[in-house]
Amino acid sequence: MPDADLPTDLFDLAEAIAAGDVSAEMAVNAAIAKAQTWEHLGAFVAIEAEAALEQARDCDRERARGRLRGSLHGVPLAHKDMFFRAGIPTEAGSLIWRGHLPRETSPLVSRLEAAGAITIGRLHMAEFAMGPTGHNAHLGRCGNPWNAEAISGGSSSGSGAAVGARIVTGALGSDTGGSVRLPAAFCGVVGLKPTNGLLPGTAMMPLSHTLDTAGPLATSSRSLARLMTVLTASGHDYEAGLAAGCDGLTIGVPTRYFTEDLHPEVAAAFAAARAVFERLGAKVVDVAIPDHSGYPEIAARIWAPEAAAFHARHLAERPRDFGEQVRNRLTAGAAVAPQDYLAALGRRKSAQSDMLSGPFAQVDLLLTPAARMPVPLADEVGATGGAAMQAMIGELSALTRTISMLGFPALVTPMGFDTRGLPLALQLIGPPKAEQYLLCGGFAYEQATDWLGRVPSAFPSLP
Repeated sequence: MPDADLPTDLFDLAEAIAAGDVSAEMAVNAAIAKAQTWEHLGAFVAIEAEAALEQARDCDRERARGRLRGSLHGVPLAHKDMFFRAGIPTEAGSLIWRGHLPRETSPLVSRLEAAGAITIGRLHMAEFAMGPTGHNAHLGRCGNPWNAEAISGGSSSGSGAAVGARIVTGALGSDTGGSVRLPAAFCGVVGLKPTNGLLPGTAMMPLSHTLDTAGPLATSSRSLARLMTVLTASGHDYEAGLAAGCDGLTIGVPTRYFTEDLHPEVAAAFAAARAVFERLGAKVVDVAIPDHSGYPEIAARIWAPEAAAFHARHLAERPRDFGEQVRNRLTAGAAVAPQDYLAALGRRKSAQSDMLSGPFAQVDLLLTPAARMPVPLADEVGATGGAAMQAMIGELSALTRTISMLGFPALVTPMGFDTRGLPLALQLIGPPKAEQYLLCGGFAYEQATDWLGRVPSAFPSLP
C-alpha cells in the first residue's frame, strides 16, 4: 500500500496494521515523512526516528508470529512535551526544564505503549502549559495545519497541529482550562477532557493540582474511545458502547452564557449541528444553567496560585528564564491571597453542586460551541502577557475554562468550516464520569457529517 493511501484515522490505521494490510514500519516511516513535510508548522520539538523504527520492526516481527501487543499495535503516536519518559528529555516548552531527564515514565504513556503504540516524538506546547494560542517565547509559534498563519490553540499546540495535519492520528495533551479542547477545535480534530481524576496525573508536568487533567486528541470519537479504553485501564470498553448512538439521550442547549455573543458564522454552524442531533434521535431542549460569568475568575484564583507555588523557587532565582507572559501570569498568581484561594475552592464546590442539581438533573449532556469566535490569525493575538493578551485568553477560553473549573468532562469535534476554510467546533459537556455518553454523541454526529473527512494539505494549490 503506498504511503499516500494509508488510513488517516487512528481506528482504521490500527485495524489495517492488525490485519496485515499495513506494516508498523510503513506507518512509522509515513509519520516521520509527514513530520518533515509539515516541518514549517513547528509541531514537533523532537522526532525519535531511529528508536521508533526499531520498535516498529519489532512490532512487525511479533505480528508475523501471530502476536499483537494490543489494540494500538504498531500505531505511531506523539505527545505533548510534558509527559515523562524515563531517560528521555521532558522540557515543557521551557528554558527552566531544558535538558530535564525524568527517572520515571507516565503511566499514560506506559499504557499506550503496552497496547502497542509507538512514540515517535515530543510535541510543541505553550511554556509550562500557560497559553491558548500556540505561542512560545523559547520555541517559536506552532502554526495551524489549515492555515499556518492561524493560531493552533494551546497549550497542547503541537498535539492539535500534529493530529490535525494527520502526521500522527492520536496524541496526549493536558487540559486545565481548555488546553486539549481548543487545539482540537482550532485544528479540526476531536479532543476529550476527561473527568478530573479519571486518568492518573503522575509523571507529568503539573500546572494546577486541582484543575489539571490529561486528555487525548484523535481523528474521530471512535478513535478516542479506543484510546480511552487503554488510558483508563479500567476494563470498560468505550468502543463497544458507541453503538448506543444518540437514542435516548436528552441534550440541553444552554439559554445563557454559552450561546451569547456568538460570531455569526459560529452561530449558523451551531444551529445546523443542533439540527443534526435532533435528526439522530436525541431529544434536544433549551435548558437554564447557573450564571457562569464568574466561573473563569474562580478558576484563575485556583490555578494561578497553585502554579505560582510550584514555580516559586525558579521564579525567584531565574525570573528572566521565563517568557514574559508566563512570568507575568505566575507573578499575578503569587499575589492571590490565601483566603481568596480557599474561598475559590469553596465556590468551586458550590458551582459543581449547582450544575448537578440544575441542568444535569434534567439532561444527559449539554451542547455548546467550543468557542464564540472563529480561529484567530496569529497577528490578531498578543504574546507578552499584557492586558490585550489577557483579554484574548479570556475570550478564547470562555467556553472551555468554566468546565475545567468544574472538573466535568467535555468533548469537542468539528461542526464545519468558516468562510476562510478554518475549522469550527462544537462542545459536548457531561456530568462526572459521562465520557461514554460524550463519545456516543460525538461518534453519532461524526457519522452523520463529513467534517472529519476533510484533511488539510501541507502545500495547498494556488487559487
